Amino acid sequence: MRQLAVCIVIFTCLMVGACAAPAPTWRTKASSIVNELGREGAYSFLPQEYLNLTETFEHGEAILNVNKDDKEADSFYLLVLQKGGVLRGDLKRLRELKLEEQRRQQAELAALLKEEQLMREAAEAEERIRKEELQQEQEAMSQKAPSVRDIAPVRPNSYTVHRGETLPQIAARNEIYNDASLWPLIYRANRDQIRDPKHLWPGQILTVPRNFSHVEAVEAKRFSGKISQ
Repeated sequence: MRQLAVCIVIFTCLMVGACAAPAPTWRTKASSIVNELGREGAYSFLPQEYLNLTETFEHGEAILNVNKDDKEADSFYLLVLQKGGVLRGDLKRLRELKLEEQRRQQAELAALLKEEQLMREAAEAEERIRKEELQQEQEAMSQKAPSVRDIAPVRPNSYTVHRGETLPQIAARNEIYNDASLWPLIYRANRDQIRDPKHLWPGQILTVPRNFSHVEAVEAKRFSGKISQ
Protein backbone atom coordinates (compact mmCIF):
# COMPACT_ATOMS: atom_id res chain seq x y z
CA MET A 1 0.00 0.00 0.00
CA ARG A 2 2.83 2.37 0.82
CA GLN A 3 4.45 1.83 -2.59
CA LEU A 4 1.09 2.30 -4.38
CA ALA A 5 0.48 5.55 -2.49
CA VAL A 6 3.97 6.80 -3.44
CA CYS A 7 3.37 6.04 -7.10
CA ILE A 8 0.01 7.82 -7.04
CA VAL A 9 1.60 10.88 -5.41
CA ILE A 10 4.38 10.95 -8.01
CA PHE A 11 1.91 10.58 -10.88
CA THR A 12 -0.32 13.32 -9.47
CA CYS A 13 2.67 15.64 -9.03
CA LEU A 14 3.74 14.97 -12.60
CA MET A 15 0.30 15.84 -13.94
CA VAL A 16 -0.01 18.97 -11.82
CA GLY A 17 3.53 20.06 -12.70
CA ALA A 18 2.88 19.58 -16.39
CA CYS A 19 -0.14 21.87 -16.23
CA ALA A 20 1.11 24.45 -13.70
CA ALA A 21 4.66 25.29 -14.70
CA PRO A 22 7.36 24.51 -17.27
CA ALA A 23 9.39 21.43 -16.40
CA PRO A 24 12.81 22.13 -14.84
CA THR A 25 15.89 20.78 -16.54
CA TRP A 26 16.32 17.61 -14.41
CA ARG A 27 12.72 16.80 -13.55
CA THR A 28 12.13 14.29 -16.35
CA LYS A 29 15.29 12.30 -15.59
CA ALA A 30 14.58 12.37 -11.86
CA SER A 31 11.05 11.08 -12.42
CA SER A 32 12.39 8.40 -14.77
CA ILE A 33 14.90 7.01 -12.29
CA VAL A 34 12.32 6.95 -9.47
CA ASN A 35 9.91 4.97 -11.64
CA GLU A 36 12.67 2.71 -12.95
CA LEU A 37 13.84 1.77 -9.46
CA GLY A 38 10.23 1.22 -8.43
CA ARG A 39 9.71 -1.24 -11.29
CA GLU A 40 12.92 -3.04 -10.33
CA GLY A 41 11.59 -3.61 -6.81
CA ALA A 42 13.92 -1.28 -4.92
CA TYR A 43 11.22 -0.83 -2.27
CA SER A 44 11.50 -4.56 -1.45
CA PHE A 45 15.30 -4.77 -1.26
CA LEU A 46 16.07 -1.30 0.12
CA PRO A 47 12.78 0.15 1.41
CA GLN A 48 14.28 2.92 3.55
CA GLU A 49 16.57 4.18 0.79
CA TYR A 50 13.80 4.08 -1.80
CA LEU A 51 11.44 5.94 0.54
CA ASN A 52 14.10 8.61 1.05
CA LEU A 53 14.48 8.91 -2.73
CA THR A 54 10.74 9.37 -3.32
CA GLU A 55 10.47 11.89 -0.49
CA THR A 56 13.26 13.97 -2.08
CA PHE A 57 11.43 13.89 -5.40
CA GLU A 58 8.14 14.86 -3.71
CA HIS A 59 9.91 17.78 -2.03
CA GLY A 60 11.10 19.00 -5.41
CA GLU A 61 7.57 18.64 -6.80
CA ALA A 62 6.16 20.68 -3.92
CA ILE A 63 8.66 23.50 -4.49
CA LEU A 64 7.94 23.49 -8.21
CA ASN A 65 4.16 23.49 -7.97
CA VAL A 66 3.63 25.50 -4.79
CA ASN A 67 6.53 27.96 -4.77
CA LYS A 68 6.85 28.04 -8.56
CA ASP A 69 10.64 27.99 -8.11
CA ASP A 70 11.99 25.72 -10.86
CA LYS A 71 15.65 26.41 -10.01
CA GLU A 72 15.33 25.31 -6.39
CA ALA A 73 13.22 22.36 -7.51
CA ASP A 74 16.00 21.40 -9.92
CA SER A 75 18.43 21.17 -7.01
CA PHE A 76 16.21 18.47 -5.49
CA TYR A 77 15.83 16.69 -8.82
CA LEU A 78 19.62 16.61 -9.13
CA LEU A 79 19.80 15.14 -5.64
CA VAL A 80 17.29 12.51 -6.73
CA LEU A 81 19.59 11.58 -9.62
CA GLN A 82 22.58 11.25 -7.27
CA LYS A 83 20.67 9.16 -4.75
CA GLY A 84 19.13 7.12 -7.55
CA GLY A 85 22.55 6.30 -8.98
CA VAL A 86 23.78 5.09 -5.60
CA LEU A 87 20.58 3.13 -4.99
CA ARG A 88 20.83 1.52 -8.43
CA GLY A 89 24.36 0.33 -7.68
CA ASP A 90 23.35 -1.00 -4.25
CA LEU A 91 20.36 -2.78 -5.77
CA LYS A 92 22.58 -4.44 -8.38
CA ARG A 93 25.01 -5.67 -5.71
CA LEU A 94 22.19 -7.04 -3.56
CA ARG A 95 20.77 -8.94 -6.50
CA GLU A 96 24.17 -10.40 -7.32
CA LEU A 97 24.63 -11.47 -3.71
CA LYS A 98 21.19 -13.03 -3.65
CA LEU A 99 21.90 -14.88 -6.89
CA GLU A 100 25.23 -16.13 -5.54
CA GLU A 101 23.52 -17.31 -2.34
CA GLN A 102 20.93 -19.18 -4.38
CA ARG A 103 23.67 -20.87 -6.40
CA ARG A 104 25.51 -21.84 -3.22
CA GLN A 105 22.36 -23.30 -1.69
CA GLN A 106 21.63 -25.25 -4.86
CA ALA A 107 25.18 -26.62 -4.90
CA GLU A 108 24.95 -27.66 -1.25
CA LEU A 109 21.59 -29.32 -1.87
CA ALA A 110 22.95 -31.19 -4.88
CA ALA A 111 25.95 -32.38 -2.85
CA LEU A 112 23.68 -33.52 -0.02
CA LEU A 113 21.41 -35.42 -2.39
CA LYS A 114 24.45 -37.06 -4.00
CA GLU A 115 25.82 -38.09 -0.61
CA GLU A 116 22.46 -39.54 0.41
CA GLN A 117 22.26 -41.43 -2.87
CA LEU A 118 25.75 -42.91 -2.37
CA MET A 119 24.94 -43.92 1.19
CA ARG A 120 21.68 -45.52 0.07
CA GLU A 121 23.44 -47.41 -2.72
CA ALA A 122 26.15 -48.58 -0.31
CA ALA A 123 23.53 -49.79 2.19
CA GLU A 124 21.64 -51.60 -0.57
CA ALA A 125 24.83 -53.24 -1.81
CA GLU A 126 25.77 -54.32 1.71
CA GLU A 127 22.30 -55.74 2.27
CA ARG A 128 22.44 -57.57 -1.05
CA ILE A 129 25.81 -59.09 -0.19
CA ARG A 130 24.53 -60.12 3.24
CA LYS A 131 21.54 -61.87 1.70
CA GLU A 132 23.72 -63.62 -0.86
CA GLU A 133 26.10 -64.81 1.85
CA LEU A 134 23.18 -66.01 3.96
CA GLN A 135 21.71 -67.86 1.01
CA GLN A 136 25.05 -69.50 0.26
CA GLU A 137 25.40 -70.58 3.89
CA GLN A 138 21.91 -72.07 3.88
CA GLU A 139 22.58 -73.93 0.65
CA ALA A 140 25.87 -75.28 2.01
CA MET A 141 24.22 -76.41 5.24
CA SER A 142 21.41 -78.15 3.36
CA GLN A 143 23.92 -80.15 1.29
CA LYS A 144 25.70 -81.77 4.23
CA ALA A 145 24.64 -83.50 7.38
CA PRO A 146 25.13 -81.56 10.59
CA SER A 147 28.17 -82.42 12.68
CA VAL A 148 29.68 -81.25 15.90
CA ARG A 149 31.79 -78.77 13.98
CA ASP A 150 28.70 -77.37 12.22
CA ILE A 151 27.00 -76.47 15.47
CA ALA A 152 27.12 -72.71 15.92
CA PRO A 153 29.27 -71.65 18.87
CA VAL A 154 27.49 -70.42 21.95
CA ARG A 155 27.33 -66.66 21.96
CA PRO A 156 27.34 -65.49 25.55
CA ASN A 157 25.59 -62.34 26.74
CA SER A 158 28.42 -61.56 29.14
CA TYR A 159 32.19 -61.94 29.29
CA THR A 160 34.72 -62.01 32.14
CA VAL A 161 37.81 -59.94 31.44
CA HIS A 162 41.21 -61.68 31.64
CA ARG A 163 44.47 -59.96 32.49
CA GLY A 164 45.85 -57.83 29.67
CA GLU A 165 42.74 -58.00 27.50
CA THR A 166 41.36 -54.95 25.68
CA LEU A 167 37.93 -54.22 24.27
CA PRO A 168 39.03 -54.75 20.63
CA GLN A 169 40.55 -58.13 21.63
CA ILE A 170 37.33 -59.16 23.33
CA ALA A 171 35.17 -58.03 20.39
CA ALA A 172 37.44 -59.98 18.01
CA ARG A 173 36.79 -63.29 19.81
CA ASN A 174 34.75 -65.78 17.75
CA GLU A 175 32.12 -66.22 20.42
CA ILE A 176 31.70 -62.45 20.86
CA TYR A 177 31.59 -60.59 17.50
CA ASN A 178 34.59 -61.89 15.56
CA ASP A 179 35.17 -58.25 14.67
CA ALA A 180 37.51 -56.02 16.68
CA SER A 181 35.96 -52.82 15.30
CA LEU A 182 32.67 -53.53 17.11
CA TRP A 183 34.19 -52.96 20.55
CA PRO A 184 32.28 -49.63 21.03
CA LEU A 185 29.09 -51.71 21.40
CA ILE A 186 30.52 -53.37 24.51
CA TYR A 187 31.93 -50.09 25.79
CA ARG A 188 28.58 -48.29 25.54
CA ALA A 189 26.74 -51.13 27.25
CA ASN A 190 29.15 -51.03 30.19
CA ARG A 191 29.73 -47.33 30.75
CA ASP A 192 28.81 -47.76 34.39
CA GLN A 193 31.98 -49.75 35.02
CA ILE A 194 34.36 -48.65 32.24
CA ARG A 195 35.74 -45.15 32.64
CA ASP A 196 38.48 -45.49 30.05
CA PRO A 197 37.91 -47.89 27.13
CA LYS A 198 41.66 -48.48 26.95
CA HIS A 199 41.91 -49.85 30.50
CA LEU A 200 40.07 -52.92 31.75
CA TRP A 201 40.43 -54.78 35.04
CA PRO A 202 40.76 -58.56 35.32
CA GLY A 203 37.57 -60.09 36.64
CA GLN A 204 35.22 -57.45 35.27
CA ILE A 205 32.02 -59.00 33.96
CA LEU A 206 30.97 -57.13 30.83
CA THR A 207 27.58 -57.22 29.18
CA VAL A 208 27.76 -58.27 25.53
CA PRO A 209 24.95 -56.65 23.46
CA ARG A 210 23.36 -58.96 20.93
CA ASN A 211 20.25 -57.32 19.55
CA PHE A 212 21.82 -54.28 17.89
CA SER A 213 20.82 -52.82 14.57
CA HIS A 214 22.85 -52.46 11.40
CA VAL A 215 22.94 -48.70 11.93
CA GLU A 216 24.39 -49.17 15.42
CA ALA A 217 27.04 -51.53 14.05
CA VAL A 218 28.02 -49.01 11.35
CA GLU A 219 28.19 -46.22 13.91
CA ALA A 220 30.34 -48.40 16.22
CA LYS A 221 32.81 -49.08 13.40
CA ARG A 222 32.95 -45.40 12.54
CA PHE A 223 33.61 -44.53 16.19
CA SER A 224 36.25 -47.24 16.37
CA GLY A 225 38.01 -45.80 13.35
CA LYS A 226 38.10 -42.30 14.84
CA ILE A 227 39.59 -43.54 18.12
CA SER A 228 42.24 -45.58 16.36
CA GLN A 229 43.32 -42.52 14.37
